[in-house]
Amino acid sequence: MKNLKWTLALAASLIGGAASAEISDNVVRVGVLNDISGIFQDTNGMGSVEAARMAAEDFNGGAKGIKVEIVYADHQNKADVGNAIARKWLEVEGVDAIVDVPNSAVGLSINSLLRDSRMTYLASSTASADLTGKACSRNTIQWVNDTWATGNTTAAAMMSRGGKDWYFLTVDYALGKGIETEAQKYIEGHGGKVLGSSRHPLGTSDFASFLLQAQGSKAQVIGLANAGGDTINAVKQAAEFGIQQSGQKLVAFLLFINDVHGMGIKVAQGLQLMEAFYWDMNDDTRAFAKRFAARPGMNGKMPSGNQAGVYASTLAYLNAVAATGSDNAKDVVPEMKKFKGKDRLFGDTAIRQDGRVVHPMYLFEVKKPEESKYPYDYYKLVSTIPAEQAFRPMAEGGCELAK
Repeated sequence: MKNLKWTLALAASLIGGAASAEISDNVVRVGVLNDISGIFQDTNGMGSVEAARMAAEDFNGGAKGIKVEIVYADHQNKADVGNAIARKWLEVEGVDAIVDVPNSAVGLSINSLLRDSRMTYLASSTASADLTGKACSRNTIQWVNDTWATGNTTAAAMMSRGGKDWYFLTVDYALGKGIETEAQKYIEGHGGKVLGSSRHPLGTSDFASFLLQAQGSKAQVIGLANAGGDTINAVKQAAEFGIQQSGQKLVAFLLFINDVHGMGIKVAQGLQLMEAFYWDMNDDTRAFAKRFAARPGMNGKMPSGNQAGVYASTLAYLNAVAATGSDNAKDVVPEMKKFKGKDRLFGDTAIRQDGRVVHPMYLFEVKKPEESKYPYDYYKLVSTIPAEQAFRPMAEGGCELAK
């Protein structure tokens, strides 16, 4: 009888243990991995950490008392550093999902590391379209921008307004090359011409020689295939050269509200840019932005599209954890892919089988100083690209999950 009681008790213990172990360590840990000290610190940085904390607070345990912890680290824009942090989170510290990750080289490395692991990769700032193409993974969901969407939709919008001849200033790593490649395909496939391109290192401070080459090309459009501090420096120096005043259009493929604020509206006026999110679009985005601006350390700053993406992707992940009772990617990611509906920050949204989150994209023009009525009132909407047109068709990406 004692043996029978012991056996029944052991069985009950094992069943209970299996149920509670579905959420590892009885807590869901989300790791925000980004650039906290470098050129992406304003568009991501600690603002992304606060956005993830807001998502955890709004999740509020998912009505099931689920505990959530937000941790963070600086990848320093180095793939080896980012990979080492992610490996420690995976193997030692019990982190269940990684979110954010600006810098495509870092993001692609982490995507490879987490493939077939228990961790979910929420690539809300990694722009490489390979994440939902040839490098797609069952563990990865990609939000906000990617190089296909950025390159194609921006080129299409500019060409529809007469911009047929182009010159590129391109950052010399995966992000810039990907944007330029996608944009060039579209431009040349629709009767336009690329008159030249200059490659610059990440973190360039002097764009004079590159801008002189672009100006000398007489291209109608100068495309900035870079991001963060590189874009800010290029736009500032383009203003000094009077490039837009001379009739050439300057378009930034990957620019955020924080960048425009950093360079000043007087310098940025007339700049064309593609965004997935703008804080002043509607009542929902404004409400989120005002809460964000009041967070510790934000000092009234409005959120970037990347920071909005951290919030949206973290909340979607946590909702899927609540729905499945698991924080394992094999359970959570398929649940996330069931979503199709209205996202408060990104509008009509769906998550495809290749991991790509599709939503509208918007072409904006930076206002003139006299058109801006209040802080961060910087954009006027030029055109809206519907979700079904804004991203690469799933069948064309080469993702094995799309078959």
